[in-house]
Amino acid sequence: MRTIPVNVAIVGLGRWAKVLTRAAQQSDRIRIVSGFSRSEEKRTAFEKELGVPAAPDMKTLLGNPEIEGVILTVPNEQHLAMAEQVARSGKHVYTEKPIAQTLEDGLKIAALEKLHGITVTVGHSARLMAGIRIIKEHIDAGALGRVAFMEANFSNERALELTPQTWRWYKDRAPGGPLSQLAIHQFDVLHLLGGEIAEVSSTASKLSPVGAEVDDQSMTTIRFTDGKLGYVGSCWTSPGIFSVRVFGSKGLMHYEIDFGTWDTPHLLHKASTLYIQRGKDGWAKREHIPLPESDMFRAELEMFAESCASGKPNELTAHNGNVAVAVVYAALRSIDRKGQCVRIADVLDETRAKVGSQARAA
Repeated sequence: MRTIPVNVAIVGLGRWAKVLTRAAQQSDRIRIVSGFSRSEEKRTAFEKELGVPAAPDMKTLLGNPEIEGVILTVPNEQHLAMAEQVARSGKHVYTEKPIAQTLEDGLKIAALEKLHGITVTVGHSARLMAGIRIIKEHIDAGALGRVAFMEANFSNERALELTPQTWRWYKDRAPGGPLSQLAIHQFDVLHLLGGEIAEVSSTASKLSPVGAEVDDQSMTTIRFTDGKLGYVGSCWTSPGIFSVRVFGSKGLMHYEIDFGTWDTPHLLHKASTLYIQRGKDGWAKREHIPLPESDMFRAELEMFAESCASGKPNELTAHNGNVAVAVVYAALRSIDRKGQCVRIADVLDETRAKVGSQARAA
């Protein structure tokens, strides 16, 4: 039996690296032993604040035999290049969501698993929230009967803060605005709760007064393979909210968190609500379900540690990460086509063909 914790490194030492490092420090299953940023100032500050030794360069970091995996919290467009570098060194890859800036890059990251014998973990942590897991348990146990409809929303005020100096201002870096930045979390959650997504129809609008390139309002309807329907909304000009509601023939469940605790998920249970409303009971008879303390970031990092130890993929797979991106791409195509339904399989198949032709030409 191997010893724990698993030693990993983290690359890209910005705000999110600090959030994940603090989560890892609460676990006895994973230990971040090295960090790297191209900025010497960030390396020094990170080591001083969080006690993680900084490597002078990627070669040194990847050459450390004690490191079994690398957490990437770099900008989306750097995910593929960094993942390739890590995978070539034989170390396992964790990349923040989305798996990559483009679906094409995401499929190439997924291919690294077979090419280099490593695993890829994608940080779609929202599916690990205690409320989402409890809803999934109720669905699987048949407590809601036949589920026919789901709705989700993830909104915040980010579009009101955008400037030309922020990367989210630009269409090519944040396509669809909240569609790719917020709704993608809910696409993954509904994929977990509802199963395979067949097609989507989407519309968007630009209402923020700041003048950014990106849309800032997004509505996407979803048809699942088994016929159930879903909806994901995202407003980028409102107070923050994250909510999920599932409707079944025997009952419905509603989960909502205080978005202000997103960066401190171990506190989510203190200001969140989860209830079930059964049969023909009205709102007044809904049953509130106590939420246990949990930490979605620690949970995802421990899944990554297990994959590093076992060499086997965990629930946060490259495939699931790519499905979420494919839904975004299908929604963007639907917006361009004035709401026409777009099949997820078509988007994936077309991109796989493109990646395959590039590989044959190389």
